[in-house]
Amino acid sequence: CLIYLPAQIWIPIAITCFTRGLDIRKEKADVLCPGSCPLEEFSVFGHIVYASVSSICGAAVHRGVIGNSGGPVRIYSLPGRENYSSVVANGIQSQTLSRWSASFTVTKGKSGTQEATGQAVSTAHPATGKRLKKTPEKKTGNKDCKADIAFLIDGSFNIGQRRFNLQKNFVGKVALMLGIGTEGPHVGLVQASEHPKIEFYLKNFTSAKDVLFAIKEVGFRGGNSNTGKALKHTAQKFFTADTGVRKGIPKVVVVFIDGWPSDDIEEAGIVAREFGVNVFIVSVAKPIPEELGMVQDVAFVDKAVCRNNGFFSYHMPNWFGTTKYVKPLVQKLCTHEQMMCSKTCYNSVNIAFLIDGSSSVGESNFRLMLEFVSNIAKTFEISDIGAKIAAVQFTYDQRTEFTFTDYSTKENVLAVIRNIRYMSGGTATGDAISFTVRNVFGPMRDSPNKNFLVIVTDGQSYDDVRGPAAAAHDAGITIFSVGVAWAPLDDLKDMASKPKESHAFFTREFTGLEPIVSDVIRGICRDFLESQQ
Repeated sequence: CLIYLPAQIWIPIAITCFTRGLDIRKEKADVLCPGSCPLEEFSVFGHIVYASVSSICGAAVHRGVIGNSGGPVRIYSLPGRENYSSVVANGIQSQTLSRWSASFTVTKGKSGTQEATGQAVSTAHPATGKRLKKTPEKKTGNKDCKADIAFLIDGSFNIGQRRFNLQKNFVGKVALMLGIGTEGPHVGLVQASEHPKIEFYLKNFTSAKDVLFAIKEVGFRGGNSNTGKALKHTAQKFFTADTGVRKGIPKVVVVFIDGWPSDDIEEAGIVAREFGVNVFIVSVAKPIPEELGMVQDVAFVDKAVCRNNGFFSYHMPNWFGTTKYVKPLVQKLCTHEQMMCSKTCYNSVNIAFLIDGSSSVGESNFRLMLEFVSNIAKTFEISDIGAKIAAVQFTYDQRTEFTFTDYSTKENVLAVIRNIRYMSGGTATGDAISFTVRNVFGPMRDSPNKNFLVIVTDGQSYDDVRGPAAAAHDAGITIFSVGVAWAPLDDLKDMASKPKESHAFFTREFTGLEPIVSDVIRGICRDFLESQQ
């Protein structure tokens, strides 16, 4: 159908919410953004000047050129740059990006008519004469290989520019074979050199194509190979909810070392294990005998990996002909049951609190006991797949305040602890231990988490505590006993697990409970780590 138009109607290119700057291959273009785009799904990098991998409509909303109702936008192509900044604006949090090959900026688009031409145009297709590309659906990826992976590459003078590029090629092949996707592996990249640099985070890209392009864009930094410094930085800063880490998914760092690290890597390995990160070391070109004198610690691989069992270390003789090493490494990274360091004392424990509610405690001191319990509980990663908390209050009777399965968020657990009502009555600690083992730990007998019982009491029990405590120990429950005021030291030691001196605590005043919080947390972590050896 043809319509004769008295003037040339300006018709912008209709795009989708997720069309990126790199999809428009013009120095200047007028586009039309649709309305009601989901702000939380926009991927935007930078501020005013945006990396070309950003959503055009997202950038336009971020800069205030259009609102969420959409509208015309003019896009200008710009050269690539470094250090795209992160800014919150108009409901969108843009992200940082260390470097990208092309950029763009946006202004308000044009509307109205231009000069008369007397030209006939078709209403069947857009005036551009081009059929709009269908926006590709986000790929779910390899669902059998769920992992959050940081590739820590060597960017030191030790590896040099040429081998650095070969290293990037290898990492790209590994990333491609992993099957990156929204429900599969997510990857990011960190470069180790004089100072570590996070090149991109887990949340930045969820398609293999974008990851490969981002790897290609990473530039060689040079400097010393401070791998230990970079590994510690990665363990502490890379894996956070804000940067895209997912709950219940193994956290993995694949460290590439060409030759040997120029700093201490053992401490970094310990930090990574404490943060629940599975460290793999891919060593290339091991030091020859003549070079060993320059190596700080010849056993650096064994001391940095998650476990020194051969699974977490991988060796390639050089950077040439590495294709045959891709698949075996990918198979390791996708073997979830071997990710032993995903479990930490913070996410793999069941902790029940047995709280004395007898008359001698009193209402105000009972509140101090609940504060003690809360301060311990809030340290742990409470979730349906993580740490679990339960509480029982006792006098002569017992009252289950909540079980391990009642609440699966830290906020709910802390709220219910604050609202526990004081019972008042006598003191039968032995019966309370037996009740807790039977009714609280009993249903959790198949749980993979390690079980702990923290008893807080202020007086002598009217019944035997030794037998019930021994039964709890036999059931695999580690007991910490915390006594206040009139609690007999003998009872505390009888209840506590061995060694008694590190599992039994006493304070004269209820205000003295606060310093014991850190002692109990350290004790739980120590016992957990020993149980994993």
